[in-house]
Amino acid sequence: MGGMEILWFLFAVGLLGAVVAPWLLRRRGGGIRLTSPGAPDAADPLAYGFVRQELLDVRLPGPDQDLVDVLDVVQRTQDWRAAAQLLAGTPKEGEVRWQRVQAFAGAASLELQQQPGVGGAWLRAWRAEAPKDAGGAAVHAEFLVQQAWRSAAVGTDEFRIILEEARKVCGEAALLAPGDPVPYIVELAVARGLGFSHEEFDQVWAKVIDRDPQHMGAHIAALHYWCEKWHGSRADADRFATAAAARAPRGSLLAALPLFAVWEHMDDLTLVQDFYGTQVVSTAMEGALYAVNSARPDDPMLAHVRHLLLHFLVGARRWAEAMEQVVRVDGHVGALPWTMSEDPAAEYAVYRALAVAGYEANGGSPATLSH
Repeated sequence: MGGMEILWFLFAVGLLGAVVAPWLLRRRGGGIRLTSPGAPDAADPLAYGFVRQELLDVRLPGPDQDLVDVLDVVQRTQDWRAAAQLLAGTPKEGEVRWQRVQAFAGAASLELQQQPGVGGAWLRAWRAEAPKDAGGAAVHAEFLVQQAWRSAAVGTDEFRIILEEARKVCGEAALLAPGDPVPYIVELAVARGLGFSHEEFDQVWAKVIDRDPQHMGAHIAALHYWCEKWHGSRADADRFATAAAARAPRGSLLAALPLFAVWEHMDDLTLVQDFYGTQVVSTAMEGALYAVNSARPDDPMLAHVRHLLLHFLVGARRWAEAMEQVVRVDGHVGALPWTMSEDPAAEYAVYRALAVAGYEANGGSPATLSH
């Protein structure tokens, strides 16, 4: 079955998709259910000017108005040209192109889920009418990856067929956009699903870092491969994250990567007494705090780190620091750890309420919080 046939097949049967990246699609970890210092319901996040739960944007981790505007046009008109134009004007360097490719692929998947056989037809048209468009090829590859991880049981023939096709489309996208790391970042998820050997994985990884050695999104994708439940171990994941953090220049969010490694192994680590007070977790949290405090305010991955930090700071009952993250990210919830839930907005709202309750129990109020 060829590339366009696979795409048509997926639309025809209405396989489920998701806005989140495929590595987010594992069973939610066994984290500790927290007890609030006061009933969370007693705290009123709206008193702080925070966004109502039903209005939280689950598509993105943080604001990208150009992307939101284009998604609105594409989904309203079912015309792919605005998406192609936006990606054509998005630099290959940095994180934004990768995030936008994920968002377009996820939007098509979500449409398909909501309207089986019909939704997301603009992506099908994009590939049919502009097969040499680099952006369309990258979105198609990411779409296939998301569909494989979301809709097929891992290890089945269907799963492997879709990922093999995604690998082929990654190659096409790479040829259409020399110097762009995105097709190879997509292939990292393919590598995990198809069980690439460490040597095969390293070949893909080398192509990524040759193009963008500081790419945070790529490092998070690679981290998943090295985790124990896939092709490495907790020690492998920790080594990878620690080495990347140690090499990171000042201002790089890679200093936060060890916190993502801790998150990946929450199922095991939360059995430890005083989990949030352990040296491993405390050190990872301090690294992430250092990263967000030294990063550029416009770093597109900053919101990702702040969302995960919020989760851990609430767990550690560091209320003032948790509230600082809420202030910075409120309004968007399309990031770990909330995307592990079937209702990301509700999950985020629980932690936000806990942060507010803890902050107020320790003397804080809307008047004392700086926005």
